[in-house]
Amino acid sequence: MKYPERFRKMGIKPPKGILLFGPPGTGKTLLAKAVATESNANFIAVRGPEILSKWFGESERAIREIFKKARMAAPCVIFFDEIDAIAPARGYAEDSPAMDRIVAQLLAEMDGVSRLDNVVVIAATNRPDIVDPALLRPGRFDRIIYVPPPDLRARFEILKIHTKNMPLARDVDLVELAKMTEGYTGADIELLAREAGLLAMREVDGAGEVSMKHFIEAMKKIKPSITPEMIKFYEAWYDRMKQTLARERQRAPTLYV
Repeated sequence: MKYPERFRKMGIKPPKGILLFGPPGTGKTLLAKAVATESNANFIAVRGPEILSKWFGESERAIREIFKKARMAAPCVIFFDEIDAIAPARGYAEDSPAMDRIVAQLLAEMDGVSRLDNVVVIAATNRPDIVDPALLRPGRFDRIIYVPPPDLRARFEILKIHTKNMPLARDVDLVELAKMTEGYTGADIELLAREAGLLAMREVDGAGEVSMKHFIEAMKKIKPSITPEMIKFYEAWYDRMKQTLARERQRAPTLYV
């Protein structure tokens, strides 16, 4: 979106869709908002369950309207949060015929007759394993990106953000806290900082500072929401998906020119 002339010069088209997947609370929605801001594009946010309607054809019409608005407002980023709610694998859901029509409408809008110029579709999900495989093929969600839990440096930066306006005591060591919060998501760290602030407020002496002991005490209540098993699940799914796409390209290379 920022450098369209470079794509024209190379004779290629930019990706149409990007799927962000990973554990809850790792900042997938925030990433989508940042993309829209950095590219100076309009932003249309859609929560998956909002699309669903009990009336026949209303869900499909809602998707058509979203893409129509995006084409009119191009350059534009459409962000589908919880894409698994509206695009599960066909035959997976109990009300399969209705969900199948929604998936078919999404496929038609992203890779159909109508061109999708200067419109990028970003979707986020915590359950990539139940998203319809047809959406994960080239021409739809061309880029599948794993958003992992924050590492040590990221946790330190998140702590800095959420303690920026706090009256911290001199014994607070954010580097040490970052090391102690392995497995915490950005949302967990925000909650941890808030809980530490509340503990400091409740103290009788009214010291007015948040000390290291408040963070330690808060960690007894706020536990990490990410387990090693969750990480293994996402990494294993990602490896399988890459292997599947590689096999398909080998079988029919002309489809992916």
